[in-house]
Amino acid sequence: MKQKPIIIGVAGGTGSGKTTVAKEIFHQFSEKSIVLIEQDAYYKDQSHLSFEDRLNTNYDHPLAFDNELLMKHLQMLLDGESIEVPVYDYAQHTRSDTVIPVFPKDVIILEGILILEDKRLRDLMDIKVFVDTDADIRILRRLARDIQDRGRTLDSVVEQYTTVVRPMHLQFIEPTKRYADIIIPEGGQNRVAIDLMATKIRSIVEAQSFLTKKQ
Repeated sequence: MKQKPIIIGVAGGTGSGKTTVAKEIFHQFSEKSIVLIEQDAYYKDQSHLSFEDRLNTNYDHPLAFDNELLMKHLQMLLDGESIEVPVYDYAQHTRSDTVIPVFPKDVIILEGILILEDKRLRDLMDIKVFVDTDADIRILRRLARDIQDRGRTLDSVVEQYTTVVRPMHLQFIEPTKRYADIIIPEGGQNRVAIDLMATKIRSIVEAQSFLTKKQ
């Protein structure tokens, strides 16, 4: 009998370093059967809306995500089936026509700002991680990312942060910290916490492999 995949959820606010943590864990298991899935890929399709309406999308609200599709895909991976992960087009504010095939793996890392907000997602996770970073560091990282990678202006990023991102963080993201099994301060800079996480994951994988062989 094939062992059931384990799911590690890595959550945290925008600019917290959660993506860095998820990728660091991923690279520590490069020799293993592992896949990284980003919640950002599961923003809802908005092709039915006008471009002007799409511009008003609040990407930091739980309703922005297609958790139904994400849940379906995670269950398919748990059942040993392959999936097609959507690709989001931030320039058009909707899904592109491109999909990325993903095959079943022994370890699934799910990363995103609101993955701990939905109980159905939490219930699928074997380990729940929250990356906790000070707000002033997060806004600086958000500024750098949006200006360099997404062509935004300084004023537009600051306005979005103060009117949408920060309120949404306080209302929806910060409260999910209480669901975490592990809280990692300062994100990708915390090598000790990342190494401890990798050790824990490895022990779970090895234990499951041992039980599978006994069966």
